[in-house]
Amino acid sequence: MRLVSPLLKHLLYPGLSQTGYLRRRAQHGVAVVTYHGVSPSGYRSLDPALDGSLVTVEALRSQIRLLQSKYSVISEQQFREWCLDQRALPPRPVLLTCDDGLQNNFTDMLPVLQEHGVSCLFFVTGASARESPSLLWYEELYLMFLTVPGFAFELPEFNLALTVSSEHERRSKWGQLLGKMSRYDPSTRCAIQEQIRERLGLRVDWREPYMANSGARRFALLTASQLRELSGAGMSIGAHTLSHPMLSQLPEELARREVLESRLSLEQVLRQPVWALAYPFGDHASVTPREFRLAEEAGFSCAFMNGDGGFGAAASRFAFPRVHVTSDMKLGEFEAHVSGFYGALRHRFAEVLGSSAAAAGA
Repeated sequence: MRLVSPLLKHLLYPGLSQTGYLRRRAQHGVAVVTYHGVSPSGYRSLDPALDGSLVTVEALRSQIRLLQSKYSVISEQQFREWCLDQRALPPRPVLLTCDDGLQNNFTDMLPVLQEHGVSCLFFVTGASARESPSLLWYEELYLMFLTVPGFAFELPEFNLALTVSSEHERRSKWGQLLGKMSRYDPSTRCAIQEQIRERLGLRVDWREPYMANSGARRFALLTASQLRELSGAGMSIGAHTLSHPMLSQLPEELARREVLESRLSLEQVLRQPVWALAYPFGDHASVTPREFRLAEEAGFSCAFMNGDGGFGAAASRFAFPRVHVTSDMKLGEFEAHVSGFYGALRHRFAEVLGSSAAAAGA
């Protein structure tokens, strides 16, 4: 698949989009698209691994125009009614969602949505139920690693040993820590990060550049007043847990608290029901059937994964797949994902490879 992907991206997908084939094959179900925000004006990317899920304002505009011209962008309420009661939807319905609740959702993304007359379901963490802005813990961790390029130390009380001397090691160690630190409650996780800060020799105020101007629009989380303004502008707010851990790594009681209390805290701020949940990270390593049960028990109407989406994808109410939009996704590739063509092609490649492997082993 990797060998032919440039041909798919630059030739096949655009060609199929121009002929209308992708739109015509989008016949079954609902496609859900998920963003993670837009790259704010004035912000210079610090690292591709950190910013790979942020799209430009121009890309967002182009994608919305394509959806409005070839598909039907539906409201969050339409999706909920369809999900619960199988209410009729317009042809080729697409729901827009956005995860994490970064401030650029309000400052840079909302104006584009309003410009095109569409709404979006924004999934935010419990941190956005407060008036003081903060950072996502795992992005804060990566920023610390960027600030000090090379280091080595241990935290024996948490069974952590960190040695980083290259870009590859930085990303690898960061990925490993996401799982390890997700096993703790938010206060313990915060204590670990504070010890890491001290071992790295960072000042107490090292976060300040990321909490002002374009840095804040990129990294800081939405506040309670901004949530209310988003809601007042016709957008919907969903829960993204209290603190964005990998839920599968938590003991059940802590996972239940992350899911349930995120809904309760947001409902207290918004004074309206919060009916949708997006699982943090949202892949099959971080979400298991236990999380599906916890979402239902917490009173959500539906819950969303992050990937494997598009028309025709297998879906259930508490594991609804989504198209994850990335910064390098061109318009033809975007439609290939939305239409379900990408997923069908990937499935077919897996079948062929599986058959070849079976034949070789026979």
